[in-house]
Formats: sequence, structure tokens, C-alpha cells
Amino acid sequence: MTTWGKQAIGLWIGLVGSFALSAQTHERSSPGSSAIAMETVDSVVRRLMDTAGVTGLSVGVIHAGEVQGVRAYGYGYKDQGKLNDTSTFFYAASLAKPLFAFLVMQLVDEGTLDLDRPLHEYLPQPLPTYREYQDLQDDDRWKSITARHCLDHTTGFPNWRQLNPDGSQKLKIFFTPGSRYAYSGEGMYLLQFVVEKITGQTLEELAQQKVFKPFGMGNSSFVWQERFESKHATGHDHDENVLTIIKREEANAAGSMVTTIADYTRFFSAFLKGRGVTAQSRQEMLSPQIRIVSERQFPTLASDTTDRYASISLSYGLGWGLFDTPKGPAFFKEGHSDDGWEHYTIGFPDSGDGLVILSNSLNGESIYKELVECLTGITIPWEWEGYIPYRPTIRVAEATLRKYVGHYTGALAVNISLENGQLKVEAPAEGCRKPIFILLPKRVISSNQCRWTLNSLRYPTAVL
Repeated sequence: MTTWGKQAIGLWIGLVGSFALSAQTHERSSPGSSAIAMETVDSVVRRLMDTAGVTGLSVGVIHAGEVQGVRAYGYGYKDQGKLNDTSTFFYAASLAKPLFAFLVMQLVDEGTLDLDRPLHEYLPQPLPTYREYQDLQDDDRWKSITARHCLDHTTGFPNWRQLNPDGSQKLKIFFTPGSRYAYSGEGMYLLQFVVEKITGQTLEELAQQKVFKPFGMGNSSFVWQERFESKHATGHDHDENVLTIIKREEANAAGSMVTTIADYTRFFSAFLKGRGVTAQSRQEMLSPQIRIVSERQFPTLASDTTDRYASISLSYGLGWGLFDTPKGPAFFKEGHSDDGWEHYTIGFPDSGDGLVILSNSLNGESIYKELVECLTGITIPWEWEGYIPYRPTIRVAEATLRKYVGHYTGALAVNISLENGQLKVEAPAEGCRKPIFILLPKRVISSNQCRWTLNSLRYPTAVL
């Protein structure tokens, strides 16, 4: 055979040529559009999933406060050939946070909790005397933290103590509570801790009583249930490999919830219609509490600031992010977990329209900018959210891939084989018997191990 360098260059040129021929255009809904045709949703979602290698995804569409439709696409568990449907159980990740905020506002409506009363005043003993909060004993700023600070992410805590930037893995307060935005699961968990002390009920009990049962969310829970075993999705990585599902047995307001696209869309619809909380509490949740001036949402305690989002009034309410759009104000929330879950929600209170997107693929976030644009006509603050748009994948027929099977010599000694429709490239002499990269008939997927790259963003290729 010819040398590795010559053949690899030829292959890459062929792939690029294939991409150029397969480029597609798409239409966007105008900001003033009303109901979204579900056939349009199907078409847009399937195209983007196929183009970006998204293993599984579900969508809920709401118009004028009513659920217009829910759809499920792709695989819940690809290795076993299990397809998603609208009753497949998904780990909700941080989509739990606005639902918890909603529950908290019910307690505010009842007079059980005051948003601006220091949380420690609800406890029978000082906060640092509890084992979970003993790290705060030398910093009296804990005395000023309120429920409002927890819900609008201004407690001064890191996202999680394990992510403390000083490496100590201790819970610390990094700025005066209420003075700036820094996303924090720890803040939500503190509020859960206090709420459970006040009410004498667990978060799961409160959620079932105040949210899940009233809104017909029979397939939702903050703790893993036996009934989830038979029909849960599992996460998939960027290469569509199955990831281990974590079965969370302790309720965590910041992100232990399991739900379905049908259930969460019901909750989103209820919120858009103003059900479950008073008009005053709903408006409080959707009112800017703190302006966002950070370059990115993560890392949460980064000090870089910018005014680039001032034109859309990017800010945080209570449980929801907020920004201005041509359709009026919008609220949103992301959900993300590195074990394969990436979700997005956006709602427009003036029209009662909304979109719920759940994905069990780490490629999910790469399509959210375009997906929301196509279906709503609105561009989300994707750079702040860290959503790097996908680079279109390339369709390559197996007959074409078969031409490149063999052993190559050159800068690297490599073996190329075709297994189960996958073109695998290995470099045994380099100590790498796992693929450097894999070329599928539908897409090019990089391996995380033993790779040399010319472009590290999406499509690694061997150095020639």
C-alpha cells in the first residue's frame, strides 16, 4: 500500500469534500411566530441530532401556557438498542433547581419562610455547629445569607465545596453575600437544609406534596425509585459510548431529580400559566435580582467581567436565568452532568410559550443554540453558558471506508480496520491499542485516549 501520509491526506481531503457537498441551510422561526408545528420540531431535531451525533433527546413544546406536544428521539440506551419515548426516565441534573425554587416560593406564600430573613435565624443552633457547615466557623458572613441569596446564586459559595478554587475542598464564602452572581449548588443545598428543619419534612416529601402530585408528575422523584430500573435512559459520551448511570439515593435540591419529558413539560406549563404560586411570587421569580457581568457562567468564581450582555439585560431571578429578547423577557435554565446529561429550558412569560429540551448525550449542548433559534427565532446567551456549537459531521459510505483498511508506515506505524461499520485507527508501536480516532459511516468521532491532533476542537486527525 502507499504510505500512511499520502493515504491519510487523501482520506481527509475526501472527507472535507463530502462535507462541502452535504452542507445544509435551515429556516428560523420568526420572533413573532405563534404555535410551532410539531412536524417542524421533528424535522429540525432529527437533522441536528444526526449532524452533531446526539444519541438521544426529548422535546416539550408549550404554546399559550398549554402543552402543545412532547416528542422523544434517538436512544435511551444505545448499546441495548433501547429507544427513548416520552415516558423514559431522565436524570434532570440542575433542572431540579427552578422546581425547588418554585417549592420554596410556595412556602413564602404560606408565610413559612421569608426571602430576606437570615437563614440561621430559623435554626435552633448556630449554622457552623452542624457538621455540614463547620467550615464556616471562622467567617461570620454566614449570618447574612438569606433564601434570596440561595435562589439567585449570590451566597458567595463555590458551586460545590469539592470545586473550591484553593484546592482545600472546604466550604468557604468568597464574597459578601448578595454582592455578585456566582452559580452555586451549595447555596441550594443550604436552603434545602433549612427548609427541611423548618417544615420537619424531607425534600422528597415536600416535592411530592406540593409539586409532583398536584401537577400530575407521577414519574418524578428527588431520589432513585425501583420503578426507574426498567425504563431509564443512560448517558452517552461524545463518542456515543454508554456512561454509568448514578442512582442518587439522597435528595439534593441542586440536582438529584429524575423525571420524564412529559412530566417536566407539565411543570413548565404550570409555571407559565401561573399555577401553584401567587402572582406576586411568580413575578418575584421572574424579576432581575442580580445583574450578570461574568464572561462565562463557569468557572463560577472567575473574576473576569464584561458588559457584553448588558444589551440583553442578562441577570438572575429566583431559580431562573433572565434575559431580554425581541419576543419580550425570557427565562431559562440549563441542566448539565458529566455522566451524559445536557438539558435546556426557555420560556416567554408574555406569550406563555416555552420549550423544554432533555438530552442523554454529551453532544446535546452543541445543538442548543441552533435548535432554539430554529424553533423560537431567539438566540440564547450561548457563549455565557459555554455552549460550543457543533462542527458538522461528515457522511462516509462503508464502501469508501473499506478502501483504507490495512497497515500503514510513515511518521506513524498504524493499523486501520473496519469493525461493525467503524473505521478504527490504532498505533500499537506508540503504546496505543485503542483507536486514535474512529470514522463512522455517519460521522467522525474522536477518542479521548492516545490521539494526536491538528484540530483539538472536534475532529482530531493524526499528525502526518
